[in-house]
Amino acid sequence: MSRLPSLLVTGTDTGVGKTVATALLALAYRRQGVATAPFKPVAAGCRKRRGREIWADNAFLAAAAGIPEEDVGLYRLSKPVSPHLAAAADGVRIDVRAIAGKLNRLKKKYDAVLVEGAGGIMAPVSSRKTFLDIAEELDLPVVVVTTARLGTLNHTLLTVSACRERGLSVAGLVINRRRAKADEAGRSNLAELGVLTKVPVIGLIPEMAVSVEALDFRALGRQAGRLDLSKLETKGESRHRRAIDADRRHVWHPFSAMLEYQGEKPHPLMIVSGKGSYLNDSLGSCYLDGTASLWVNVHGHRRGELDRAVRKQLGQVAHSTLLGLGNEPAALLAARLAEMAPGGLERVFFSDNGSTAVEVALKVAFQYWRQSGQPDRNEFISFVNAYHGDTLGAVSVGGHDLYHSMFRPLLFRAHLAPAAYCYRCTAGLSHPGCRLACLDALETLLERRAGRVAAVIVEPRVQAAAGVLVQPPGYLKKITRLCRRHGALLIADEVATGFGRTGTMFACQQEDLRPDIIALAKGITGGYLPLAATLFKEEIYAAFLGRYEELKTFFHGHTYTGNPLASAAALANIELVRKPGFLPGIGKRSARLAALLEPLKRLPHVGDVRQLGLMAGVELVRERQSQAPFPLHERVARRVILKARERGVIIRPLDDTVALVPPLSIHTGELKQLVDATAWAIREVTERGNG
Repeated sequence: MSRLPSLLVTGTDTGVGKTVATALLALAYRRQGVATAPFKPVAAGCRKRRGREIWADNAFLAAAAGIPEEDVGLYRLSKPVSPHLAAAADGVRIDVRAIAGKLNRLKKKYDAVLVEGAGGIMAPVSSRKTFLDIAEELDLPVVVVTTARLGTLNHTLLTVSACRERGLSVAGLVINRRRAKADEAGRSNLAELGVLTKVPVIGLIPEMAVSVEALDFRALGRQAGRLDLSKLETKGESRHRRAIDADRRHVWHPFSAMLEYQGEKPHPLMIVSGKGSYLNDSLGSCYLDGTASLWVNVHGHRRGELDRAVRKQLGQVAHSTLLGLGNEPAALLAARLAEMAPGGLERVFFSDNGSTAVEVALKVAFQYWRQSGQPDRNEFISFVNAYHGDTLGAVSVGGHDLYHSMFRPLLFRAHLAPAAYCYRCTAGLSHPGCRLACLDALETLLERRAGRVAAVIVEPRVQAAAGVLVQPPGYLKKITRLCRRHGALLIADEVATGFGRTGTMFACQQEDLRPDIIALAKGITGGYLPLAATLFKEEIYAAFLGRYEELKTFFHGHTYTGNPLASAAALANIELVRKPGFLPGIGKRSARLAALLEPLKRLPHVGDVRQLGLMAGVELVRERQSQAPFPLHERVARRVILKARERGVIIRPLDDTVALVPPLSIHTGELKQLVDATAWAIREVTERGNG
């Protein structure tokens, strides 16, 4: 039998028997050998006996589980009223973070934690928050305690619906059948509860009393045996097995050597949920998301403002085409993007992902020059190690052989200029003494191809997919001067770096770069839904205006261009990233990450550590002095990232560079977990041969 899950026990109302149900679950868990902690974070209605405070519920739960009473409670409020009123009377502020913190500590101490709610799920705990807000933060499967009496169907359906609206899984019902035979409503509701809610009934308890003082543990022990815990666990296990089987049989994973992937032991991770900086797999294990789900997550998983924005839009319309029609979220988003972007980028073309955003930029640049009287400007310059996406146009301006060489026969020809890879400088120079000599070749190219270059495309400040190759100061400014001197458009590919990833809203702002075209994706929706945008200067857009028969139209588009759901998520994301504390917070976390990475530079098989904002790359080498890489077949970085999972961290390799790109909202303690796990995994694989 697998480990039983931690749960949140709520009720349809006050007095339905939540505390007794929590005690029953604790006893049933103990029978299965699971060390369990009932946790009642908010308890109201203290009694005094002989001058001593008596917390009857807390003591009862502690006795049922056989644990210290101090592990059961957190906020103990004196008045037997609603939690927000009791807290106000005692001058206490109920802090969700404090509750989550104690829950995490209990999870480390016990196999499972059973969190008992306060009142019903919508019971207010402050003037602004209900217990549902706490439940959403704790992100546990929910067991609903209800009764079989008149009004129960309505109350239970509302409770289940409220939980599901917040993305909570409702794992089961416990029905207090006390007095159920007293009337027809009680009898009929027993049969209807599970049917209407589509939630398994894990317990029908006839002797279940409302007051904890009315039952002894012998009676509780008998009733605990009637709980069907298999309904809590086998459903998840069955889904897990089916999902793993379907994944192995049918899914072709991107950028994955499938023979290796399918051979992962005991099986590849199957993610089912997430909260904050963490992802949960189908077996209940929790992992720090050290890749921000491929560099897209900005505010953490299940951020309330983004959840609500998508749900609200879903209540209006999920999709409406932009081909000849507008939609409100996309129009408002375009205005917000134009307002935020580096100066002069007024026109927005929406697409679906980073590759398509770049594809749009290339095609527009090509067509722009043809319609501006300079048709010979039809060539593009990009940089060695560049990665701009996987569509054929984006691959044509790519410069990373591992990703692109296979497809060369399919591509249009582009010119590659040397890139800034300071750790492996081909000229043997170092900054600043090099005077950015790596850009001399770009200048030569622009001179030789005078009047033929449509655009230069660059990843501002960092070549991300190449191994987080950070460009030295002044690099972008020099590229800008060269483009302006030779009349070429400048395309900034900010797919990976936009929306705060490098410490500024857009990376090009760090050198006051004002590109002619900018491509955005990844963080644009906060990591929620696929969306991309390519922004242009007004004079570029103007070249496409004309009568239909002039054929100046940009004949390009996507089915889901400007999707309203994705646009609604992006608008909510922009509201969050424009708050005053957003960018300063990234700055503080970036400084903390830099400090944490310092010890890694001394590891014998770490050649270089590169960082910009909350994006870091740790390049692994076989021999530090010579910078000799590991042989390709040893797959060292991949072994490191698999080893890090043993410490509860998900990261990804880029060749033999380990990339650390966490959600921008990551806490400092989580940053330490990320770096410590990475350092441990590197030592285990490269020094001890484990993994």
